[in-house]
Amino acid sequence: MAQEKKKATGYDKYVDWKIFSIPVILFFIILVMPTPKSMQKTGTQYTVGPHAVINMLTQELFQQNSSEVEQWKLLTVQMMERNMRMGALSKDRFLKRNMKWCKKYKIACSDSNFAKAHAFVKDSVDEARYKKVMQKAYDYRINVLNYNNLSDKDKKVADKGTWAIKVSIAMMTFVVLCFVTECIPLPAVAFCIGLILVFSNVVTRQEVAMLYWSDACWFIMGSLMFAVAFVKTGVDKRVCLMMFKKLAVPDVRWITLIFFLIITPLAAFISDHALAAMFLPIAMLLYQNSLTEEVPEDKELAKMLMIAIAMACNIGGPGAPSGGARNVIMMTYLNDMFGFDIGYFQWITYCFPFLIVMIPITWFMINWRFKPRIKSLKPAMQHLEREIGKMGTWNRHQIWAVIIFVVMVFGWFTEKIFYNLGIYPVRLGIGVIAVAGAVAYIMAGIVNWRDYQKGVDWGVVWLYAGAIIFGRTLDKTGAAYWMANSVIEFLVPFGMDKGLPLMATANGLTAILTNLMADGPAAAAVGPITLNMAGLVHPGTTFLPFMAMSTAVASSFAYCLIIGTPPNAIVYASGYLEPRDYLRVGIPMWFIANIVILLCTAILWGIMGFPGLPGY
Repeated sequence: MAQEKKKATGYDKYVDWKIFSIPVILFFIILVMPTPKSMQKTGTQYTVGPHAVINMLTQELFQQNSSEVEQWKLLTVQMMERNMRMGALSKDRFLKRNMKWCKKYKIACSDSNFAKAHAFVKDSVDEARYKKVMQKAYDYRINVLNYNNLSDKDKKVADKGTWAIKVSIAMMTFVVLCFVTECIPLPAVAFCIGLILVFSNVVTRQEVAMLYWSDACWFIMGSLMFAVAFVKTGVDKRVCLMMFKKLAVPDVRWITLIFFLIITPLAAFISDHALAAMFLPIAMLLYQNSLTEEVPEDKELAKMLMIAIAMACNIGGPGAPSGGARNVIMMTYLNDMFGFDIGYFQWITYCFPFLIVMIPITWFMINWRFKPRIKSLKPAMQHLEREIGKMGTWNRHQIWAVIIFVVMVFGWFTEKIFYNLGIYPVRLGIGVIAVAGAVAYIMAGIVNWRDYQKGVDWGVVWLYAGAIIFGRTLDKTGAAYWMANSVIEFLVPFGMDKGLPLMATANGLTAILTNLMADGPAAAAVGPITLNMAGLVHPGTTFLPFMAMSTAVASSFAYCLIIGTPPNAIVYASGYLEPRDYLRVGIPMWFIANIVILLCTAILWGIMGFPGLPGY
């Protein structure tokens, strides 16, 4: 095989100040612009709102201020306030909460106080009164709470919250332009995110340091590490040959189709991070072994293979509730707000057809947008056969590499379940398990640290760490909510507040946000707003579960930016892709996917209906 030329990446570039000055100038322009009233309102709701609502609830239920009540009473109203923010206004939802739920939302409680709070709501507050109080609390937060009526102390708090939203919007403009233009090395953008947040006093230096090492970041790092172990031991070669050796004509078109047929359905049940990390070395292997002296480099082939893996992962997530946090979030919102349950297999029945439609469309799009010079990968397969022939039978390192990987996958599947069952005393998280697997490869003598140092694209690790901070900031400050609410309010006069137009608006908005932040927060930002509107205009109809499912599906349309999903970031680690390559496929796929889910809702779901609910 010909020696492959080194691929120049964005890491080799210096800052292009002519282009970089544009996002910098826009960043400061947004900061000095007058603050919109709607942004001030959202800042007030997110900062002063929780305490104000808690105080209102204590006065309503106990005729005391929140600073004067006993701990169990404070716990009661804190739980009610959190439920109210989630749109769960029924007494039944309160009674189903437990201490783990309180811990998840950082509500301090003890066994005795929780028992008293539970007993009070169960025995002393009937359903009608509870719902009336919760509706009043919701109305107070959304309509009554006014910046102008706040005390000077609360105004300072609200001003800080509003400033955080403005910084987040300015930062979003800066980051997106930097990612699209690549005017500055992308890992440097990730560090700029943290610096902006600290210098603008949105987060502290301690907080930003912790945010850079989230569980998701650990997962990316661990995934890239185990990919190195697969490559070093030759497991990737064996897996690759097993997948494609039956092809009579190993054409690149059929290779990419097999990627979709295998990865996409699996992504509905297995972590898309893991699938991307597992298939990345296979794609790189195919590319590197396809080069010849006549064609020593084929950038289009490399890009085609890498993008195919990312897109196959991205379109698979909506297929089942286990395909992503977004699915569970919207199922929970639907149940909390309206009491409608969507079962696991019921979700698959509605959403898996979307995958079936998207597989050929996405495959066609990738083959249309990328035009490789090398069409046949037969030389690569022949080379693999020779390499594996030299290896002989499975050796000890290869066997251990597979065993450790299987244990990791088992851990990813079970760690949450085992924690909830009390088998694990602590919640491990998929990131910790991934890094534990990477350490296990060292302990087993399969790799050394030099292998990780050379084989892992550490820039991608930092890049995704910055993306996590970016998304969380949009979520926690209320910036994502403000954008979603502003767009929906703007479109209401145009008749986009009911029926399929409302669903199209919700889907499009979610699909935009999910390219900027994780799918879960994107769904969480838009879901409550659109579900509330759906409940007002189409109460008790199929529109409600359809809205929940379509919003979840739309939050998987993160096709356009490297930071959109972990698979996008992982395949970028190959070194063959540039930010504009995601746009080549991502932009048309974004529009197509929105059309497909809308047609799916209007036609397929409309025919299927929803058990026990009339049509809208």
